[in-house]
Amino acid sequence: MSGTSSLSFPKRRRLTRTLEFERVKQQGYAERGRLITLSVLAMKDAGPCRAGFITARAIGSPTIRNRIRRRLREIVRKHQRDLREDFWIVLIARRDAANASYRALEDEWLRLAKRTSILAL
Repeated sequence: MSGTSSLSFPKRRRLTRTLEFERVKQQGYAERGRLITLSVLAMKDAGPCRAGFITARAIGSPTIRNRIRRRLREIVRKHQRDLREDFWIVLIARRDAANASYRALEDEWLRLAKRTSILAL
């Protein structure tokens, strides 16, 4: 059972406060893709990577936005062991993400994560 708990993505590993999102936006840098924008901020001695997810109302209905957020959260959870420590990241869904498959979102995430050097691979 302990193997499955290490794959969880608890709330403490997520960015939840407005000030945290603003800090990443103002002090970090962003890489834009067709489906998502990945913003990254290096944090000194912050511990494990923390992630936040943004889906604007313009993307679609609440059902669509929640589906995109769940997919992005799952992608980050799945690859959390590959992430370097001491980073805060924010994934911002773009309009095309509403019609994208899980695999397309994951491919885009991996491409942007490699470009921003947050993967420990």
